[in-house]
Amino acid sequence: MSNDKPYRVRVARCDHRASYEEIYETLCRVVDPLDRAKQKLKAARKIVIKTNMAMRPDRIAYFEGRRRELVDDDVMRAALTYLRENSSAQLVATDTQFGEGGINYLPLLEEFGVGYVDSDGPVQIYDVPGGGIMFSQYHLSPVFADADAVVSVAKMKSHLFAGVTLCMKNLFGLCPRPPLGRPRHYFHHFIRLSYVFPDLALLTQPCLNIIDALVGQTGREWGGRGRIANTLVAGDHTIATDAVGAWLMGNDPASDWPTPPFRRERNPIRVAADHGFGTVDLDEIDLETEVQPPVAEFDSDETDPPEVIYSWRKTACEQALFYRDNRKKISEKYAGQYIFLQDREVVWHGMDLSDLGSRRDLSGPQKDRALWLKWVDPEEKEGEHFEIYEPILRQLEKT
Repeated sequence: MSNDKPYRVRVARCDHRASYEEIYETLCRVVDPLDRAKQKLKAARKIVIKTNMAMRPDRIAYFEGRRRELVDDDVMRAALTYLRENSSAQLVATDTQFGEGGINYLPLLEEFGVGYVDSDGPVQIYDVPGGGIMFSQYHLSPVFADADAVVSVAKMKSHLFAGVTLCMKNLFGLCPRPPLGRPRHYFHHFIRLSYVFPDLALLTQPCLNIIDALVGQTGREWGGRGRIANTLVAGDHTIATDAVGAWLMGNDPASDWPTPPFRRERNPIRVAADHGFGTVDLDEIDLETEVQPPVAEFDSDETDPPEVIYSWRKTACEQALFYRDNRKKISEKYAGQYIFLQDREVVWHGMDLSDLGSRRDLSGPQKDRALWLKWVDPEEKEGEHFEIYEPILRQLEKT
C-alpha cells in the first residue's frame, strides 16, 4: 500500500500462548513501521502512558492464561521495553484508581523506572482543540501540560454502550472523579458518551496506539466472555487504529447506532471521523495485516429493548434542549448543584451523587423516560455543546 496516506496501522498475528520474547518481537514488528510515531517518541522529553490495567488484584479476570479484561502484563512489559529502547524521554503513567490497590501494575512501572501520577488529582483545565465536540473544556491531570507525546495501550473488548472499547475508550480513565472532577456517569451518560471519547482523544492526541488482542472479551467491558484473538495492533492515530480494531472485531467501522454492536449509543469512532478527526475509511489508512476479520466473535449484549433505548435517547435530547432554553430560570434555583431532569421537571437535585442508587429506580414509573443529568452553572464554563442534541432529536423524530 502507499506510504503517503495520513494514517498507518499494522496488525500481526501473535499466539496467546506465545512467550514474552515472542510477544516483544511481534510488538516491535507492528510498531517499527510507524515512522511518524517513532519520530515523535524519539524527540520527546516526556511521554505520558495510559494503559487499561487498573483493577484491584483480587478482581482481575483471566482467560486462557491472559488478562481477559485488561492489558496483559507481557504486552505492557513489551510496550515499556520498546519505549525504553527507542526514547530517552521521561516516562510517566497516569490513571484513576478503581478501589484500594487498583493500580496493580506499579511494580511493572518501577521495573522500568516509569513514574506514576494519579489522574484523580490535582487537576487543571484544558481547552479542547477546535472548541470540542461535547464540551469545550475538561479537567485533567497537570501531567499533560508539558507532555511531548502520549501513548495509549488498550484491550480489545466489547462495550455495552459504546459498542467497542479500544484505544480511544481507554482514555476515559483519565477523567478525574469527585471531588476534583465529575462523577463517572456524568460523561458516561445518554448521548454524551460517544462525543466525550473523541474530545479526550483530541486533547491528548496519542501518537502511539497499541491494542492487546491476544485474548479479548465480548458482551461487555466488565464481566463478559473471553475470546481468543491471537492478534496485536499498533497505529499512529487513535481513530484510525480503532477503526482497524473495530474491523478486526467483525464490525464496519463506519456503521452507527442502532446497528450492532452500537445498540445504545452512537459509534464514537464514526463520531470522531464525522467531526474531521481521523477516519473510518480503511482505504485512507496505510494498513498491513497478517490476519483477517473477524479475529474472534465479538458483539455487545442487548440489555434493553430497542424501543426503550430509542425513547431514552429521544427524551434525553428533549431534556438537554429544555435545559438550554431555560438555563437562567433553572440556575436561579439550582446553581452549584447536580440535577436530574425528566419530562421537563427537576426530579432530583443535590451535590453528591455517590449514594443516589440506580437511575432505573429514580426514574419512577416512567422507566422509558430518560433522566438527564446536568451540573448547573449559570456561566456554563464547561461549554456543553447543546447543538449536538438537535440533529439527533430530528433524526429520532423521523424514525
